[in-house]
Amino acid sequence: MTHYDSFGNSYLTHEPRPHSEDDRTWAMLAHLSAVIAWVVSAGWISFVGPFLVWFLKKDNPYVRRAAAQSFNFNLGMWALSLAGWILTITLILAPIGLPMVFLSFVLTLWHHIKATMAASDNRLYHYPYQIKVLS
Repeated sequence: MTHYDSFGNSYLTHEPRPHSEDDRTWAMLAHLSAVIAWVVSAGWISFVGPFLVWFLKKDNPYVRRAAAQSFNFNLGMWALSLAGWILTITLILAPIGLPMVFLSFVLTLWHHIKATMAASDNRLYHYPYQIKVLS
């Protein structure tokens, strides 16, 4: 069954079958690795963690979907952050660029925390703003 939160984001309230603790841990790692990489690299390599999880666990449908969605979302946030940094470097457009970088950080943090909580509850989180590359 699909539900919608107060921001209009949809999420499944349950998966067809319960997943093992190991599956949930890998799914949570796919979401949290992006936040850790974002903080360490200022947003430059936030998609690497989810890609590694996807690559290592692509035979597991639940973990693969979680990692692919995290990767796809991070690709969009990376593009927003890159545009913000480019505008910031020009100095004249820094008042536009810095809020874009800040917005990409806030959106990344917000949605990854929600996704990690969903994964811990055995649910698959559907990110908004995805550039669909992995599936």
